[in-house]
Amino acid sequence: MVIPKRPKDEVVDQPYTSGFDSSNGHKSSDKDQRRAPSYADESGTDTNSADHMLESLGYKPELARNRSTLQVAFMSFVLASIPYGLATTLYYPLNGGGPVNAIWGWLAISCIIVCVAASLGEITSVYPTAGGVYYQSFMLAPSSYRRVASWICGWLYTVGTITITLAVNFGTALFLVGCIGIFENSDGEPAYEPTAWQIYLIFLALTIVCNLVSALGNRWLPILDTIAIFWTFAGLIAISVTILAVAKNGRRDASWVFTHFESHSGWTDGWSFMVGLLHAGYATSSTGMITSMCEEVRKPSTQVPKAMVATIFINTFAGLLFLIPLMFVLPEIEPLLNAAQPVPLIIKSAVGDTGPAFALCIPLIVLAIICGIGCTTAASRCTWAFARDGAIPGSKWWKQVHPTLDLPLNAMMLSMVVQILLGLIWFGSEAAFNAFSGVGVISLTASYATPIAISLFTGRKDVKNAPFNLGAFGVFANVMALAWSALAMPLFCMPSNLPVTASSINYAPAVFVGATAISAFWYLAWGKKHYQGPPQHSAVF
Repeated sequence: MVIPKRPKDEVVDQPYTSGFDSSNGHKSSDKDQRRAPSYADESGTDTNSADHMLESLGYKPELARNRSTLQVAFMSFVLASIPYGLATTLYYPLNGGGPVNAIWGWLAISCIIVCVAASLGEITSVYPTAGGVYYQSFMLAPSSYRRVASWICGWLYTVGTITITLAVNFGTALFLVGCIGIFENSDGEPAYEPTAWQIYLIFLALTIVCNLVSALGNRWLPILDTIAIFWTFAGLIAISVTILAVAKNGRRDASWVFTHFESHSGWTDGWSFMVGLLHAGYATSSTGMITSMCEEVRKPSTQVPKAMVATIFINTFAGLLFLIPLMFVLPEIEPLLNAAQPVPLIIKSAVGDTGPAFALCIPLIVLAIICGIGCTTAASRCTWAFARDGAIPGSKWWKQVHPTLDLPLNAMMLSMVVQILLGLIWFGSEAAFNAFSGVGVISLTASYATPIAISLFTGRKDVKNAPFNLGAFGVFANVMALAWSALAMPLFCMPSNLPVTASSINYAPAVFVGATAISAFWYLAWGKKHYQGPPQHSAVF
């Protein structure tokens, strides 16, 4: 099936047939009426072309398209915020295998995530909507199970974006506390030891700030993302140069940095290395979240896929620039494992003074807050898109776009409230952060795998003429992406240490099962009868 290219001056006919109602996003029948979009000539008016394409996919354009290719790439970079993401989870590779786990594990996972990003980018170039992977799953799946596939994928994606945003903000609170914790009193004890409720209040403040900035500063967010990438590399250079130049306690030799393996997890060496990959998996889990911004991008069919793939290479470089210098000045590993946050202690050990060490942590703290803003924005778009198709209870409220702010404010507030309520788990167990990050990665990984698997097992026929086409590399990329998904999902359910205690148990499976049970109940109670999936109509060729 060849999709013709429309001349740039041609007006798109309204393609809504088969009972599609643009006011509620539902269709009148569940017959197989899939269509492929008519690709616009992007040499014409960018916004008009993208909006025509969105209309051909069944949706009315409601959000302003204010992001260029570079700005999309910068936001994708901000969603990962690699130095921050690796800093808050460095415990896992240090515990799992030491320098080998940190450096080579990061490099290995980055190579695999390129396949995930390329696979998702190829599909997104065909179906560039804010619904992202859930919309794609519906369009790619055969009619017999497309509604169920999109429902499952949609809930996984929504739960994943919300909980990973929660994990980012909670991780920022813990990292901030860890940075303050390097200050000591005259007795050599930490000058500040926060209580559980103080940490929760810091998380609460960060969550509210991220939502306020995302809601009130929407038009300036592309500028913030642009600033963030320069801020990141300036901070990385400052950290790397300073700790390597000062190195109060000396430097490790290159052989130790790149070959030393030291496990403290209690697992066998092979599995310990695997568990140590959790930091890389967490840091790259946001790969597909940028698809939820497709309706705010000028040329989504080409810009978003290119940004997704290019960002992986930028992230890989940034990660190595951060990790390798840290490994060269790494003190004894075992004492670091008893600290809430190892990175501030590593930097303090290298520079030999608390004040400069805290100053070097400031770029990571600022980047963490910007990352929280980006994740908040993406999570709100995902929630809004899923509600737009009637899959979330109270959809009529959550699908509304604020007329002045030009964004889905109600969906953003829903996401924020869910995060604040889930954050209360912290009072029951300090392993809550692991649960938040774990269930976020599990849900997002499963949601990314769904459209990739459907596309692969249906012969990749829908992406044959994709604007971002992988060609012969497509099958290999799809298989690698699914292989990583099959490994990552059980990996993030594992405790990081043996023997397992109440404080070290991984609660991610429990949170994941709870979210799955809620979605299953809602499907049986309402969705099975009423949920029709995204709008669909006959193809226009």
